[in-house]
Amino acid sequence: MTSVLYAMWLRQLKRYWRSKPRIIGALGQPLLFLVALGFGFGPIFEKAGGGNYIAFLAPGIIAMSILFTAMFAGIEVIWDRQFGFLKETLVAPVPRWKIMLGRTLGGATVAMLQGIVVLAICMLIGFSPQSLLMLPLAFLFMFLLALLFTAFGTGLASMLDDMQAFPIIMNFLVMPIFFLSGALFPIESLPEPVKTITLLDPLTYAVDGLRGSLSGTSQIGIIPDLAIVSALSLIALAAGSWLFSKIQVLNKFILASFWWT
Repeated sequence: MTSVLYAMWLRQLKRYWRSKPRIIGALGQPLLFLVALGFGFGPIFEKAGGGNYIAFLAPGIIAMSILFTAMFAGIEVIWDRQFGFLKETLVAPVPRWKIMLGRTLGGATVAMLQGIVVLAICMLIGFSPQSLLMLPLAFLFMFLLALLFTAFGTGLASMLDDMQAFPIIMNFLVMPIFFLSGALFPIESLPEPVKTITLLDPLTYAVDGLRGSLSGTSQIGIIPDLAIVSALSLIALAAGSWLFSKIQVLNKFILASFWWT
């Protein structure tokens, strides 16, 4: 089992490291949000009595970077299916859930590394963690967040075979998840109906946990945040493993014969 997990995990990391444009491109959106919103709305936020907006915003932008990288890791399942690698993997004499777990751990590691890079950028523009002793807890939240949404993206990709449909569906899901998570604004000031929807968003608890461990301003509580994100990660892994085990990969020659007949 260890060799299978390691092989799939290492493959994800190698693919990430060899794609330098992917590394740079994934930093563009978080950097834009951080600079444009941080310095644009910072004075307004401070005048309203909210304190340092960069300190409030940075954990949300870190979570956004992890969310986008983790969710779009699922497209590699469709890519591998199109080019035949997935079929070769699935016929190996190992349980499919091990393959899925290895892929998910690799994608989660990549997303977490992306989040750490964004954290470093945040620190360069003025963000400072409240306590270095809380950094391990912040890294734990980052990994659980990455694991949750990588498993979710992989499970969703397991049900699709259209490479064009996946990004459209992802954008349809990712944008509401992000904007309703409290990453950009305090959830305590929202109207009750919107606040209720926000509390149903799994990213809300990851953002709040990150903000509590990095800035010391958790609105829900770090312990409840950690419990909820951990439980959701396990549920996503179980659901993703089940969906991945149901993948059907047909030989392209069989499909071609069927088409022409």
